[in-house]
Amino acid sequence: MTGPAAFEARLRTIARERYHDRHPFNVAMHEGRLTPDQLRRWVLNRFHYQRHIPIKDALILAKFDSREHRRTWLRRVRDHDGRAEGEGGIENWLRLGEAVGLDRDLLLSGDEVLPGVRLAVEGYVNFCRLGSPLEAVAASLTELSAPGIMLTRIDAFERHYRWIDPAGLTYFRNREREGRRDSGEALDLVLSWATTAADQDRAAAALSFKCDVLWSLLDAVAHADTADPVTGPDRVGWRP
Repeated sequence: MTGPAAFEARLRTIARERYHDRHPFNVAMHEGRLTPDQLRRWVLNRFHYQRHIPIKDALILAKFDSREHRRTWLRRVRDHDGRAEGEGGIENWLRLGEAVGLDRDLLLSGDEVLPGVRLAVEGYVNFCRLGSPLEAVAASLTELSAPGIMLTRIDAFERHYRWIDPAGLTYFRNREREGRRDSGEALDLVLSWATTAADQDRAAAALSFKCDVLWSLLDAVAHADTADPVTGPDRVGWRP
């Protein structure tokens, strides 16, 4: 077992080196090389992940014995679901969808979500449902890298995709701040709970798994252009 500082460095290395900001699709997005249809396809499919965030957080919250931990984690659910209609991260992502030209009802229906995206999201939700509190919280530590990608994304959208209403970028602006807070709280829990070498290995594996989930989601979105030779690349989503 390594000390807390070395363990934290191990987790931060995983979050930095395996985070999906390095995925070719994200690189293309941030360099301004995506077409409007490709960007819409990403927004639509990523929404399927976004709408499941409060579900996985509710599953994590239910694992906590501590009232303090439950109160703290409950804020994550509220951040995404909002305290009232028209508020929260999910609502902000719907507005992003509208800003890129997607119908809100299409996003909410989930009809055009790619099969690979469904598998990735369901795999993550089930991991949080079935894993230990340590593993479920450790998986959320991809948030360590989230603030950086949010700043990069805001800059990229403002420079390269000026056809998008800037009001649609509210989700990214809010998550830059929320991600710093959430990752700090989750990291404190993981560092305090991982008291053995086996615990540290499980936490590191959970974080690696979450990185794989996000990478697989982008793989599905990126490869949809060639998935169906009949409908071609202009369709928002592809289903067999």
